[in-house]
Amino acid sequence: MPVLTLVSAVLVLTLEQLVQWRYGAAGILGLLLLTIGIKAKSPGVSSAGAVLLVLLVSRPAL
Repeated sequence: MPVLTLVSAVLVLTLEQLVQWRYGAAGILGLLLLTIGIKAKSPGVSSAGAVLLVLLVSRPAL
């Protein structure tokens, strides 16, 4: 079980670093809002985070 926890933590940290490198502080803010909204079961906060991430990802297409 500790191995699964360690692998999960490494994957989360890798994802955070990738978002930070690719999308900067706004990407981290969107990921943070999405995570907090899901854990708190708050659809408004998680939706705001998801919309921010979608806008960052689709920015070159607009």
